[in-house]
Amino acid sequence: MVINNNNYKFYGIGAAILATLIWSGNFIVARGVIHEIPPISLAFYRWVTATVLLAPFAIRQLKTEMPIIKKNWKYLLIISFFGITVYNTLIYVAGTYIPAMNLALIGTTSSPVMSILLAAIFLKEAIKPLRIIGLILCITGILILLSKGSWERLIHFHFTAGDWWILLAALCFAIYNIMARKRPAGLTAVSFLFITFLIGTTLLFPAFLVESNTTHTPINWNWSLVLIIAYLGIGNSIISFLCWNIAISRLGAARTALFGNLIPIFSSFEAVILLSEKITSIHIISGLLVIGGLLLANLSSKPKT
Repeated sequence: MVINNNNYKFYGIGAAILATLIWSGNFIVARGVIHEIPPISLAFYRWVTATVLLAPFAIRQLKTEMPIIKKNWKYLLIISFFGITVYNTLIYVAGTYIPAMNLALIGTTSSPVMSILLAAIFLKEAIKPLRIIGLILCITGILILLSKGSWERLIHFHFTAGDWWILLAALCFAIYNIMARKRPAGLTAVSFLFITFLIGTTLLFPAFLVESNTTHTPINWNWSLVLIIAYLGIGNSIISFLCWNIAISRLGAARTALFGNLIPIFSSFEAVILLSEKITSIHIISGLLVIGGLLLANLSSKPKT
């Protein structure tokens, strides 16, 4: 069956944009609740919430797809470890060191580069000239935002412990992007998410126990924290990962990863709305460069059928 090429590509782009829009709030949350809940506990409760809520929709399919799951258990174990257990946990750990904007900037500029390189090496995805130009434009836009338009500020920029944690998180997400492109045939999107959530949460449980028994700061449970965890479990986990995997299946791992550069742009607008910060000409220039880079990158390959 031939699928309308333009619609096929359009749905992928729309799914990627929606995922990044929701994910952009993750960096603000990571920084905003550092005094209320430890990072590993935040990640654990997030994934428990997502797993429990997704279970009713996945249980029926799991019975028929269990042979596929058993056959691909090594693949599912590895992708769950990088995409669920480690990735967001490292974001929350980094959030105890550096501001939310740094989390978004460093994480989203490095992950697409890593994804493109890994896709070229392991998936043999071609790095075409327009994609390279688009990537350069995206990085330029983010660097302008990072330096606030000051060359001197950019030259003297240095990485802290939190910056290294978020770089490691970006690498984990790049690995997830590449592996998600190879989702086992016959395993539906909902089943894939549920089994990776379940495995990832299980792998995270020992670290959660260690943190719970060693931290001296109790969790400050309140309705605000409960709602934040619900937002992370439903929006940042179920909805965003579904959208992101749809985008990967339609656009490819490398091209989808480029949309991650929209996260700091969205985060800037959210800061204006939630934190009453002002939009400057730097934000506008940076945003235009990132959007222009994405457009060029998505013109660089033929539509799929």
